[in-house]
Amino acid sequence: MATYNDEAIVLRTHRLGEADRIVTVISRAHGKLRGVAKGVRRTSSKLGARLEPFALVDLQIIEGRSLDIFTQVVSRQLYGKAMLDDYARYTAAEVMVEMVDKLVPEERIPALQQYHLLAGGLHTLVTGTTDGPRPSTMILTSYLLRSAAIAGYAMAIADCAACGARGPHPWFHAAAGGLVCANCKPLGSAAVAGATAHYLIALLTGDWPATAEVPANRVAEAAGLVRAFLTWHLDRGLSSLRHLE
Repeated sequence: MATYNDEAIVLRTHRLGEADRIVTVISRAHGKLRGVAKGVRRTSSKLGARLEPFALVDLQIIEGRSLDIFTQVVSRQLYGKAMLDDYARYTAAEVMVEMVDKLVPEERIPALQQYHLLAGGLHTLVTGTTDGPRPSTMILTSYLLRSAAIAGYAMAIADCAACGARGPHPWFHAAAGGLVCANCKPLGSAAVAGATAHYLIALLTGDWPATAEVPANRVAEAAGLVRAFLTWHLDRGLSSLRHLE
């Protein structure tokens, strides 16, 4: 059987038999992979703690017919361990891994942009942005905007989602695709403050200095808009969103 190595982030695990686990990861070179980690649930196993969700690891993998076998694991960053005492950060990380799991549905298809974005998002949750610490809600909203855009679900912020008129515009409609102008706004559109629109642009572009003095109500408003957009446009939405504070 062929053996190969890759760098990966653990998305989820579930039990297999009495001592094994099936582990789903997003890898740098091979995209999403599922593999069996044998014996990791035994108390004597040294691999179990290294294959927990959010862990960044180096893997040695034996290629299998239906499932690969993860034979060696070297920890690089155990992000989950660093977030155990912070419910907000931990649940934000859960949303991140569910997002990439949903947006990369096929296995063994490289998804390098999604991999790097997830690695950066988890790192930022733990260590802060290039401009200092930010609330986990803010980091998550930025991640969701960027991940959706990479996958082809870009939320319209700078221009009208319907006619393309340059904005940003003061109305939001999830089904229309984001912010819309006064001429295009469908019935039921929600009013959006101009400052919120500019804040969303900063999150999408990674302009962290522009987010330094954003009040909590604006952070919450923007998060709600992005969640509404994703719930409408992603099949079945993201179940982990309901656990956010």
